Amino acid sequence: MAEQHTNEIDKHELMAKYDKESNFRTNLGPWGWLTLAIGVALTIFQLYTAYYGAKVSMVQGAIHLGAGLSLVYLFYPIKSTMAKNKGVPWYDALLALAALFTNFYIVYNYDHLVNEAIIFGFTAFDQIVATAGVLILLEATRRVVGVPIVIIAIIALLYGLFGNYIPVIGHAGYDWPSLATEMFFSSSGIFGIPIQISSTYIYLFLFFGVILVKTNIGQFFNDIALRLTGKYTGGTAKAAVAASGLQGMVSGSSVANTVGSGSFTIPMMKNAGFKPHFAAASEAAASTGGQIMPPIMGAAAFIMASYTGVPYSEIIVIALIPAVLYFSGVFMGTHFEARKQGILGLTVDQLPKLKNLVKRLDLFAPLVIIIGFLLAGYTPTFAALFAIFVAFIISFFRKETRMSLKQIIKLLEEGARTALPVIAACATAGIIAGTVTTTGLGPKIAGGIIDLAQGQFFLVMVFTMFACIILGMGLPTTANYVVTATMAAPALLAFDVPVIAVHMFVFYFGIVADITPPVCLAAYAGAGIAGANPMKAGVTAVKLAIAAFIIPYMFVAQPILLLQGDANALNVSIAVITAMIGMAAISSSLIGYYVNSLNWVERIIMVIAGLLLVYPHIMISLTGLVIFAVITAMQFMQSKSDKPKRQVS
Repeated sequence: MAEQHTNEIDKHELMAKYDKESNFRTNLGPWGWLTLAIGVALTIFQLYTAYYGAKVSMVQGAIHLGAGLSLVYLFYPIKSTMAKNKGVPWYDALLALAALFTNFYIVYNYDHLVNEAIIFGFTAFDQIVATAGVLILLEATRRVVGVPIVIIAIIALLYGLFGNYIPVIGHAGYDWPSLATEMFFSSSGIFGIPIQISSTYIYLFLFFGVILVKTNIGQFFNDIALRLTGKYTGGTAKAAVAASGLQGMVSGSSVANTVGSGSFTIPMMKNAGFKPHFAAASEAAASTGGQIMPPIMGAAAFIMASYTGVPYSEIIVIALIPAVLYFSGVFMGTHFEARKQGILGLTVDQLPKLKNLVKRLDLFAPLVIIIGFLLAGYTPTFAALFAIFVAFIISFFRKETRMSLKQIIKLLEEGARTALPVIAACATAGIIAGTVTTTGLGPKIAGGIIDLAQGQFFLVMVFTMFACIILGMGLPTTANYVVTATMAAPALLAFDVPVIAVHMFVFYFGIVADITPPVCLAAYAGAGIAGANPMKAGVTAVKLAIAAFIIPYMFVAQPILLLQGDANALNVSIAVITAMIGMAAISSSLIGYYVNSLNWVERIIMVIAGLLLVYPHIMISLTGLVIFAVITAMQFMQSKSDKPKRQVS
């Protein structure tokens, strides 16, 4: 018991170190009653409006944001080192009150702000409230999300203010009162699409994830994955990839999932014989991939639906093939590494018992319901609400998950606290998106990228990729997508590329920032558990997740992978098969092992074969297939034995 408690403490400390949103006050003292009241009220408000219908967007958003920011100031200290201090200092309590006041000012003065002020102008007090609202939001976001997104937002505001002094990409410029009121009192700034989606769909799906955690579905995913893959070569790593992908889909955070599931999977992989940096890397790669796995996709899919006009129910189908290709690539990497190290799977006695898994199959019901309802055409709100109800009922099936009234109340508060990073990030992303839209910066950035690439489409994709990775570093999934979609996507939209392909392109490269050195936060978190070199873990994670760096180019060049264009069964099958073989070739090259160890010449040839295979042209792909077949034949001829070296004890 003492060892388990120590592990939990280490896990929380690791989360706090690498995941900004996890570094919150746990000893609130008497202020705990206030956070409980606000948190429960916010969750009940979200459930109520989901069932009876949302209020007008700005009012819904203001209640959502006001309650959320007040909780941020009560939960998150001004300095991360103060998180262990007891209670809440007076200035944070004052800021929490100010957050409530500035946002509820919109609720009680809605008619004046959207009708009278448009005609007669905003009053001096309106301008003061707007200024305070913007500043309060930025500070709250710094505390709960981190500095990178705040810096981008401040740069966006400075661009809005001083655009008339900037050459080439400048604009007429705004004065501060106009810019502040535009950001805080309109639906083109803070209360734009991101916070509108957060205050309706996203909150419900996050609360759904909280309930799934309560039902211990994470451990169930681990056991299912271990049962299905554990007996095969490198089974512990493959189980970790499968389980982490499923959990990451629900958690919505690469770093949080790396720590949460990694505390179980990484020691298991190390015990099987995998090197520490590889165990950390495979966990980070899988957890990051969870953000691109339908149906939840880190909640960014809801905003993507609004930006592209493609229904959410279609996006989760469109995103499936790329996600399968990604995880297939990570699986291949773990397989080749296991063969290289001579690591077999677990024995049957070491696997979870099938009858115990069958007894817990009801835990799949909420996920099946949410996917089924979405595919059947129901709204995300209805699907999430019904899935929440089913998951809540299922929690009473077992003694260990059955909740008392007190625990239910705490669950409602936990739903609110879990949503705080997303609320703050979406609101701040609204500032960035609003500035880009109102000043016309998006097309100017797109023009700059195209000019830099001299109109060469491939170079435009490369420059857009780097822009997305840089912009995505340190940002949570939803804000990540908003920023890349508004600032980087227009460059590709200038070419004849399907809108959904462009948005998936920037979404993917924004996500892989979590495992791309030097800021690879998910890899750092995994390395912290594994006791490995963080940079080495990051480089290895990139090798394992190489599919994520190739797939976006594939579906831009070959949109049938997103079920666009001439996406009949034959064309899609050929594209997927050649892509799978191509990724196997590239993955084996990066690991340095296929049937046997690969020398440098063979590794280079395998990369070439892989790139030819994933290229969207049948003759080029066939050329790659021939090269791959030749190397395969040579490897089998050189092979002395295809048996792994040892069995896991």
